[in-house]
Amino acid sequence: MTLDEIKAAVDAGQTVHWANTGYVVHKDRLGQYLITYVPNGSCIGLTDRGGHRLNGKETEFFVAQSKDAAENPGSRSRPDGQGRGAAPGGTGAFPLGRQL
Repeated sequence: MTLDEIKAAVDAGQTVHWANTGYVVHKDRLGQYLITYVPNGSCIGLTDRGGHRLNGKETEFFVAQSKDAAENPGSRSRPDGQGRGAAPGGTGAFPLGRQL
């Protein structure tokens, strides 16, 4: 996903992940796009300080599968169906415990 696609998906209320479902992209109260590692709450910016270069490869970002997609395993959010560190069958999103 490109930077603009990621931002548009987050703004539309979709759950965007980076690398695996443990990382969630969200927008904070200040309008900053962040990547949060859900298990421990640590986060980094979606981009470099200039706001132009992603902190990750475009191919590593993907939208969480909907429940309908989970019932139809032939459809996947990622074209390659893989993510760095993703557990087999690891679909779905983790809710954020708090907004930063």
